[in-house]
Amino acid sequence: MKKQQPQISEDKILETSWELLGENGIEKFSMRRLADRLGIQAPSLYWYFKSKQNLYQRLANQISKIILDEFHSEGDWKEQLTELAVTVRSVLSRYPCSTQLMMMTLPHEPDIIRFTNRMLLCVESTPLKQEQKMQVVTTLVNFVFYFVLDDYQHERNISVMLKEQSELPGEQMINLLNSMSDSDAGLFRRMFTNGLFELMGTDEAFDFGLKLILFGVERVIEEQVK
Repeated sequence: MKKQQPQISEDKILETSWELLGENGIEKFSMRRLADRLGIQAPSLYWYFKSKQNLYQRLANQISKIILDEFHSEGDWKEQLTELAVTVRSVLSRYPCSTQLMMMTLPHEPDIIRFTNRMLLCVESTPLKQEQKMQVVTTLVNFVFYFVLDDYQHERNISVMLKEQSELPGEQMINLLNSMSDSDAGLFRRMFTNGLFELMGTDEAFDFGLKLILFGVERVIEEQVK
């Protein structure tokens, strides 16, 4: 009896892509591994996506759509930018490697364009110049992207270190800092031993970084209207 071929679709390919990204990261992602997981030959994928970059574009487009669906704010520009940042962080944190995908792709998909347009609308009511509005949005998005990416990479690094070394990462860092002079690492050592670096990746750190950006934008607007 002829073996029945697995039923695949664009949605199934995207769903399976997220699974692989969550398991192995974007560094080990390939069309061949994706095809193996789907139980098909790799060339069959190219009926749906002409290249891996094209697949990445569609995954980024999917993320953009989810952000748009979850972002709801009709307040002033500060309230909208705050809600936007919180929403983007929430969505990116739920989808592995989505930050890298958003950074690796161009806005050549409809929902990516809609997402960019919606971000710009958040500051359209301000007296800023058009290029300044673009810079505000770019700065905010870069902050959120880096915040999520840094937290993701930190967790991966810790996981790798725990597998490869018997010594805990914190103990290793303390030993290294204690081997350095006070002039080279004194302040860093005190901050580390006081647990301040544990704030990295937390809601508190995110809120403070966002506050700095919004305060800066507010100051620029005040200067504009003088």
